[in-house]
Amino acid sequence: MNKDIIVIGGYGHVGSQICTLLSKHFPGHVYAAGRSLERAEQFSKTTGGKVKPLRLDLTEKADPKLLKRAKLIVMCMDQQDTTFAEACLQNGVYYVDVSANGAFLTRLEALASPSRPLPGTAVLSVGLAPGLTNMLARQASEAMDHANRADITIMLGLGDSHGKAAIEWTVDNLRADFNIVENGSLVAATSFTSGKISDLGEGLGRRTAYRFPFSDQQTLPRTLGIPSVSTRLCFDSRIATGAVAWLQKLGLKKMLRSERMRKAAVWSFGKLRYGSDQFAIKVDACGTKNGLPFTAEYGLQGRNEAQITARAAAAVAGAIYGATLPPGIFHIEELFTMELASDRLSLRLTNSAENGQSFTIDEIRCWDREVFQ
Repeated sequence: MNKDIIVIGGYGHVGSQICTLLSKHFPGHVYAAGRSLERAEQFSKTTGGKVKPLRLDLTEKADPKLLKRAKLIVMCMDQQDTTFAEACLQNGVYYVDVSANGAFLTRLEALASPSRPLPGTAVLSVGLAPGLTNMLARQASEAMDHANRADITIMLGLGDSHGKAAIEWTVDNLRADFNIVENGSLVAATSFTSGKISDLGEGLGRRTAYRFPFSDQQTLPRTLGIPSVSTRLCFDSRIATGAVAWLQKLGLKKMLRSERMRKAAVWSFGKLRYGSDQFAIKVDACGTKNGLPFTAEYGLQGRNEAQITARAAAAVAGAIYGATLPPGIFHIEELFTMELASDRLSLRLTNSAENGQSFTIDEIRCWDREVFQ
């Protein structure tokens, strides 16, 4: 019987935390997988053998025996194509992807079609952003009869410890052109332009954040039916945020096309410890309720973004492990509901009679505000 949970990239910055969290609930069934068996074995030893090592190279054809023994795959590595994910879904394996790459998630979504049904289930957008930002947007949308707009703000701490892949993704997307949805139509946007102020709550106050290509703003207009969605990024240092915005005006996007400049930027972000490890996410939504203009704000604050990403992914994986899910490809807000308390949140599968367990993420501060205008 397939019972194993295989975390690919499981000895990396986020993957190792996911493995550790899942091993507490499913001892003996969690594997840290990657190309280096040596690194997987080294990590396994740090867990006292609670997490097992496994060699798995995504450039090689998926082993059918491996997929037959797997109940759940958690993907913590960036991929260039969907071959491995498709193999998982064809074999009825549950597949959870932590990727924030909007283009790749779009290609994953395209795997599902009426002409080619897949027996497996994929859950996408399962980290902090996308992930908890999607869930806050769902909370705000459900607080009103009709949501017209959702503006998402993400603050990341420059003093936090980020994995190399996360740093490279951030730097590469500083030069990105992408599309957002405004009033139901695609509109071109550029990273770190069009600054907007948002109140991130107690201790953080009002911050100016700038457009950034997080995938939630492409997903939510379809999954929640919100006609206008935007996502913006700032750092805990106002000086650093302003400096990046100023450099963008001077041609940062063009400068980062140089591989030498890109490597220098990645190195600088990796060494930079100017700031704290604090993060915050906020959704400002507006629409109507009972025929009147209505606004809803939902926010989270915490520390160590990678840890919260791991907790969110582990919560999703833990919830679906024992559940019977419909086949297909879903984003987190399509399958889960969220309950907020002042110092924690809980994720629970929607309409899942056989799996009433909720998974809690604590050590965060949650707040909300709903107002008739």
